[in-house]
Amino acid sequence: MDLVSRVEQEIRAERLFEVGDSIVVAVSGGPDSVALLHVLFALSEQWKWRLSVAHLNHGFRIEESEREAAFVSELAARLGLPIEIAHVSVPEYIKETGKNSQSAAREIRYRFLHEAAVRFKANRIALAHHADDQAETVLMRLLRGTGPSGLTGIPKRREEKELELVRPLLRIYKTEILDYCRNQHLSYCIDSSNLDSKYVRNEIRLELMPSLQKQYNEQLPQALNRLSELMTAEDDYMQAQARALLVEGVAKESDCAKWSRNWFAGLHVALQRRLIKLILNYLGLDPDSIDFLKLEKMREAIVKVEPSNIRLNIGGSLILTREYDRVYLHNYVVPPIPFSHSFEPGQNHLEIPEIGVSLECTWLDRERFNKAAVPISDNPYTAWFDADQLQQPLEVRSRRDGDRMSLFGLNGSKKVKDIFIDAKIPPSLRTKVPIITDGHGRIIWLSGVRRSSLSTVTDSTRLILYMKLHMPEGLTFSMSR
Repeated sequence: MDLVSRVEQEIRAERLFEVGDSIVVAVSGGPDSVALLHVLFALSEQWKWRLSVAHLNHGFRIEESEREAAFVSELAARLGLPIEIAHVSVPEYIKETGKNSQSAAREIRYRFLHEAAVRFKANRIALAHHADDQAETVLMRLLRGTGPSGLTGIPKRREEKELELVRPLLRIYKTEILDYCRNQHLSYCIDSSNLDSKYVRNEIRLELMPSLQKQYNEQLPQALNRLSELMTAEDDYMQAQARALLVEGVAKESDCAKWSRNWFAGLHVALQRRLIKLILNYLGLDPDSIDFLKLEKMREAIVKVEPSNIRLNIGGSLILTREYDRVYLHNYVVPPIPFSHSFEPGQNHLEIPEIGVSLECTWLDRERFNKAAVPISDNPYTAWFDADQLQQPLEVRSRRDGDRMSLFGLNGSKKVKDIFIDAKIPPSLRTKVPIITDGHGRIIWLSGVRRSSLSTVTDSTRLILYMKLHMPEGLTFSMSR
């Protein structure tokens, strides 16, 4: 079976795409992404897909990156596909954030792909990870130490920010991709950084994996991929069991979860660990930030018979409290004073003393906006609006029960509480986020967290409102973006 047929078979079997999908294809210019684009383009007429191309210039390899961008642009033009190209200096971002190069590049890349998907009104993003990438990921996690969930490797599909990331080539090996490019006479670029063994993944790909294949198992990549397939199915089953138990036995409130110690102690130890992680995630703490020893300390504090009253600081302002049979995982904070301030048209500054932040506003007509040439960035502490579409006056207030906000790509609205949970905003900070509403009471911005889909700036916008949230030194809304 040829590669196109095999990929189509995988798409049908796993329902990776549907007829009529709008798909953004991430294309770096390397053989994997070029082959992915070529295969999806070959299938697009039959499946009635609307394809678009996204390419990010990371700014690592100046001349080489420029050639890659030009190559991808020309490729998209030959296929008659729309393309979004962005130039971002990841080295500068690394200096600002202190993150390592690979995690910084990944964060910026996925942020850009989501922006491109919104622009092209796409519902799925196609990525070119393949079977060798999967095997390397599993091996790398084994070396670092991982649990069953880590052995699942790279998922074939994953929902993120109301879009779906899809990897149709995860069962296709690199040699097959290169053969396809050669047989189809497809040109591609070679990323020189992929040959630099200072990166852990490159070291595993170039040195460790070949050595292990030569000495122990020629079929090691295939064996690791089988392990990933097995663990994915078993992890899905175990997570489904844990989620059912979360619903059955855990009472969840805004900043607290509580359950019975005796009920919890009767569960299998594997489910106990997963349940704790689900509760931590609900309360806004990344469960992966809790190492195995701390997780075990929590579990043992819950299940042991004595003492019957325990108080354990988990971190991130979360406290584990046990009082006889009742167990509480809750946030230990003093509630802030509720606030509400009116913001009149033309007003440029507003102090919010209750939470120690201030709001800066700039009102620009189209001519001043064009002259200023200020880029509309995705900085969570800034937002741009079509002022003519906003009912005045604006209100800056604290969170209220039942708050909902309209989001891009979502029919209807979403609970602000769920937005905070998805963004991993710590419970102690959720009441400190200034909420901006217009005169109709519609939430237009969760300052520092998420912008609504209302009053977006378009080419026809005449009056533009630029808002910036100023935070006190040392305070930030911690979120996963």
